[in-house]
Amino acid sequence: MRRALSIYPYLAPVILGPASFLLWQREYAGNAKLVATAWLLPVLWAYIVPGIGTNVLKVWEFDTRFRLGRFRPHHGFVFGSATSMLAWLVHSSPARDLWSIVRSAIVLCALIGFVNIVYDIKALRAGILRVYNQPWADGRSEVDIAMDYAPWFFGGFGAVYGGGIAAMEYLDPSFVIAFPVILALSLVVPTAGYVLQSMRRHGHWGTRPIEQNGERKCQSA
Repeated sequence: MRRALSIYPYLAPVILGPASFLLWQREYAGNAKLVATAWLLPVLWAYIVPGIGTNVLKVWEFDTRFRLGRFRPHHGFVFGSATSMLAWLVHSSPARDLWSIVRSAIVLCALIGFVNIVYDIKALRAGILRVYNQPWADGRSEVDIAMDYAPWFFGGFGAVYGGGIAAMEYLDPSFVIAFPVILALSLVVPTAGYVLQSMRRHGHWGTRPIEQNGERKCQSA
């Protein structure tokens, strides 16, 4: 399993990156703002959120050959290309009403959340991903570790991403205004849900690594 998960991050961007871009280009007949929302948004999100989580907050860590600190430099395209491909697979037609926006948000929340929860559990078990959160400090299973953060970050992103794609289709807003707003929401909404849940469940914000004795993990670890 570790070997397969070690190969996938290099093959996925090379194959799925161009393929998903071309498929969205075809889907939207070259409409640049719709293609950018569907294809570029998950790439940017996967550089910003995991980049901060690994190299700034140090709660997450990738154990891979090529790293920038604790972060793999191609991660945005690993997550982004697969995510945009999943979104393309379930995209049936452009949104035509407000219900279409809600439906798209629900579908991608469930799909992206489920796929990435499973992926992170496998990556944790293979030792490719390390997450120094409270369940890890308590010696709990990889499932518990992943379920502490993954539903919020991946499901939350999927909801904003799906709703954002449909909103761009239906409302046809100005790209220079709408795209930054959707990106900001995709960063803020999942993070807010996670930290509030962490405070309620663990008594802390969950934004610092935790030692297995219950104290904060050393920042240089």
